[in-house]
Amino acid sequence: MDRKKILQGLSRRKFLRNSVVAAAGASLLPTTLAGCNDDSEEFTPEGDFGFMEGVASFDPTQSQVILWSRYTPADNESGNPKIILDVATDANFNDIVASETVEVDANSDNTINVDVSNLNSNTKYYYRFRNERTQAVSITGETKTLPATGEANEVKLAIMSCANFQAGLFNVYGAVAESDVDVVVHLGDYIYEYEAGGYGTNDLTASLGREHVPAGEIIEIDEYRARYRQYRGDEQLQKAHQLKPFICVWDDHEITNDAYTDGAENHDPSEGDYETRKMNAIQVWHEYLPARVSDNTKIYRSFDMAGIVNLMMLDTRIIGRNKQLDYADYFTLNGFDQNSFLADWQDANRTILGSEQLNWLTSQLAGSSAQWQVLGNQALMGKYYIPAELLEVTAQIAATGSATPELLAQYNTLVTELVTIKSRILQGDPTVTAEEQARVETVLPYNLDAWDGYPVEREVVFAAAAGKKLISLAGDTHNAWYAQLSDNNKNKVGAEFATASVSSPGFEGIFGDDPTVIAGFEQSNQLLIDDLSYADAKNRGYVEVTFNDSNAEADYRYINTLATVDPTTTSGNVVTES
Repeated sequence: MDRKKILQGLSRRKFLRNSVVAAAGASLLPTTLAGCNDDSEEFTPEGDFGFMEGVASFDPTQSQVILWSRYTPADNESGNPKIILDVATDANFNDIVASETVEVDANSDNTINVDVSNLNSNTKYYYRFRNERTQAVSITGETKTLPATGEANEVKLAIMSCANFQAGLFNVYGAVAESDVDVVVHLGDYIYEYEAGGYGTNDLTASLGREHVPAGEIIEIDEYRARYRQYRGDEQLQKAHQLKPFICVWDDHEITNDAYTDGAENHDPSEGDYETRKMNAIQVWHEYLPARVSDNTKIYRSFDMAGIVNLMMLDTRIIGRNKQLDYADYFTLNGFDQNSFLADWQDANRTILGSEQLNWLTSQLAGSSAQWQVLGNQALMGKYYIPAELLEVTAQIAATGSATPELLAQYNTLVTELVTIKSRILQGDPTVTAEEQARVETVLPYNLDAWDGYPVEREVVFAAAAGKKLISLAGDTHNAWYAQLSDNNKNKVGAEFATASVSSPGFEGIFGDDPTVIAGFEQSNQLLIDDLSYADAKNRGYVEVTFNDSNAEADYRYINTLATVDPTTTSGNVVTES
C-alpha cells in the first residue's frame, strides 16, 4: 500500500469519541437504562467481565477532560454493551453533573473515550463507568480541570517517562499517585516493544512475573493492544491514572526503538512495512492514551495553566524527524571524517520537528503571555557535549552494553586526565598548554538521537523564545539531568529539567552498581559538560516541578527499589530557576 495513503487513512481515522456536556448549576439523577431489566429471564453474566484496566483521565483544560476506560463483555453478553458514565463533584455521587449513556468502541479494543465539556475550571471531579445489565461498576476515578488565570498561585506537575514492565515494579507510578501534583506529564516510552526476555529483563523479571506479553516483539495491531493491556493491568499504574489527569506524548518505544519519520533502528524488512507498523502503533496509542487532536498523526498541542504555564507538548520523534546521524558512518580508512560529519550535522534543512510543527511552536512562543514557556520534549534539548577523545571510549562502552574492566580502566584514566585539565583551567592555571586546552574544548555531542543531533533547528527555537522564561522538560535517557539551555553565543536562554525513568535501566546498567564508579561518572560529566549542573545516573524516579509567577522549582524524586511494592520517595536534589 502507498505510504502516503496509509498516513492519510490514519489521519482521518475517527475514534469513537463520546461527547458529554455537563449540566451547569443543577444536580442530576443517575441515568438508568429502561430496557436493561425487562428481559423475560434474569440475566446472569458469565466469565470475566468488567472494567479490568481501570479508569483514566487525559488532556484537562479549564472546561474539558477526556475520561477513559475499557470494558470486557461477559461471555454471554451479546451486542454492543451500553455503558453509563457518571460525573460528580463529590465521591458519593450526590452532586452529579453528568450521567449519560456512552458507547464502547468495538473497533478500538473495547475502549471508551468520553470528552466531557462545560465543566468548571480548577475543580475536582469524580467519575465512574457502569453497566446496569451485568452490574459491573468501575473504580471511582478522580480528575481536575485546569485553573484559569488568577485561580491559582502555582502549578505542580509530575514529569515522567520510560516505564519498562520487564525491568521491575512501577513504584514511581505509585509515588505519583500519592503525591499532591495537579497533572502528570508523561513524555513517552509508556510501553516497550521488545520481546519477553529482551531489553529490560533482569534478575527480577521472572520472580515478579513481569515477562512481556505477547512473548514476541510487537508489530501487529492486536499485539500492540495486548501489550497495552498488560501495562494497564499494573496496579500502581492503574492507581496513578485513577487519581491524576495525564497529558501524554509518544516517544520511540511506543512504535519501536530509535524511530523517525520513515524508519527505525529496530525495524527491518522481515518485519513487514514500517509505515503499517507505525500506523498500528499510533492507532493503539490513541485508543489507550487519548489526546484531543484533530489529526491522529499530529499530537503537538498546548495547555494554558493559570496563566502561569504555557505547556507545549511536542512530537520530536515521528511527525517530522529526519533519520539520526551515526558517527559510525563517518569513519574511513583514514579515521574520522570530521568535515563530512560537520557538514551534515550543521545542515540547515535538518529537522527534528518538521516545518509545520516548527511554525506552530514559534507561533506559540510568540503569542503566549504566560510567565513560563514550557516544552514537553521527548529528547534532551540542552547541549551535552563531551571531549571528543572521551566520546570514542564512551561509545565503545555503550556499544558493548557494559564496561569491561579494560574499557573501564581506559575510561577512568582518560576522565582523570581531562578533569584535571578542566579543573586547572577553571582555577586560572597559567601553565595549561594549548594542547591541553584543546583536549577539553574540542567537544562533540554524545547523543545524536537528542536535540544535539539537530543543532540548527534548536537555535531557531531558542531565538523564538528570546525574552521568555523557557523550560524544557525531557525524558528518554532513563537518567536525571539539570542543565542550562544556551545558544551558540553561550547566552542562557532557559533551563532543562530531565527526569529519570520509571523503571528502565540507566547508566548503572552499563557502568555497574559500584557507587564510587557511578559517582565518578556523574561528577566528571558535571565538570566536563559546560551546561550541565546536575546528573543522576543510578536512580529511578520522576521530577516534581512547581511553577509560580517568580520561580520554577524542580524536585528530583527517587524510589528505593524495583523489587517490592514501595512507593516512598526521597529527594535527590532541588533546583530553582527564576
